[in-house]
Amino acid sequence: MIVALLYLILAGAYLLVIPIAVLLYLKQRWFVATSIERVFMYFLVFFFFPGLLVLSPFVNFRPQRRQLEV
Repeated sequence: MIVALLYLILAGAYLLVIPIAVLLYLKQRWFVATSIERVFMYFLVFFFFPGLLVLSPFVNFRPQRRQLEV
């Protein structure tokens, strides 16, 4: 029973919790990241791809509309 609970916790962390944190991190740092940090971001996306794929239908990170001063 403990082993099954451990598997459930690890699967939930891998498929939901950590990908949400990765998405928030990517949203915050995407346009200001250095080259080393960008490699780390690509690694995170590659490593947590199944979780990001699960969350992708529910996420909308389109850029905000710019206000043009006339």
